[in-house]
Amino acid sequence: MNEQPATPPSIQLEPSWKDRVGDWLLQPQMRELSRFLRERKAAGAAVFPPGPQIFAAFDATPFEQVKVVVLGQDPYHGRGQAHGLSFSVMPGVPVPPSLLNIYKEIEADLGIARPDHGCLLPWARQGVLLLNAVLTVEESSAGAHQGRGWEGFTDHVVDVLNREREGLVFLLWGSYAQQKGKVIDTRRHRVLKAPHPSPLSAHRGFLGCRHFSMANDYLQQRGQAPIDWSLPSRSALEADLARPG
Repeated sequence: MNEQPATPPSIQLEPSWKDRVGDWLLQPQMRELSRFLRERKAAGAAVFPPGPQIFAAFDATPFEQVKVVVLGQDPYHGRGQAHGLSFSVMPGVPVPPSLLNIYKEIEADLGIARPDHGCLLPWARQGVLLLNAVLTVEESSAGAHQGRGWEGFTDHVVDVLNREREGLVFLLWGSYAQQKGKVIDTRRHRVLKAPHPSPLSAHRGFLGCRHFSMANDYLQQRGQAPIDWSLPSRSALEADLARPG
C-alpha cells in the first residue's frame, strides 16, 4: 500500500518541520485553504508574500534550532513588504512603525543602535522563529485571510514546540499573541508578555518591557548562547543575501 506524502506535493517545507507538522497540511481545512488561495489568485488578487516565501520562517529556523518564538498576527499587506517572517521586511523597504518600536526598545534595553533596514533574517538564522498566525494576506486588505485555516496550522506549530522542546522563550506581544500562547507550559518555557509594539499600544508597556535582555538572561541561565539582537548594515546584509547558496 502506498503511503501518503507528508505534505501536498506543491508545499516545500523545511525537513525538520515537515517531519513534525507536515501531516497537518493534508487535513481537509488546509486543502480548502489551498483551493481558496488558488481561486483568489485566479481572480486577480495580489496575495502576499509570494508563494515561495509563505513558509520562509520555517526555512530560516529549523525546528531543533529554535530558541525564541515571536508570534505575529498576519503579514504586512503593502506591496513588497511581506517575505514570510513576522515583523520583518526586506532591505530597502521602509521600516514599518511596529518594527521601529521594536528597534527603539532594543536600543533602550541593550544600547544597540537602530539598523538602517527592517530585515530580521539574521535573528531567524540564530534561532528566533518569526511566526505569523496567518501566513498570507491580500494587498491593502489587512486580515483578508484570517479564519481560512492558517490559525489551526500555526496553533499546531506552537503546540508541537511546547510539547517537544524545552527552555524556549516565547515573546507574546498583544492580546492576540497572548491568546494563541495560552497552550504554552510555563514550567517548561519562559513566556514574556507585553502590549503590541504598534504605535497604538506600544506606550502602554511594550516600550520599557526589556524582553530582549530578559530572553538572553534566560537562555544563558540554561547554558545557551544568547541572541545577538544587533543587525548588520543594509549593505552588508544585501551582500550576504546576494551570495549563491
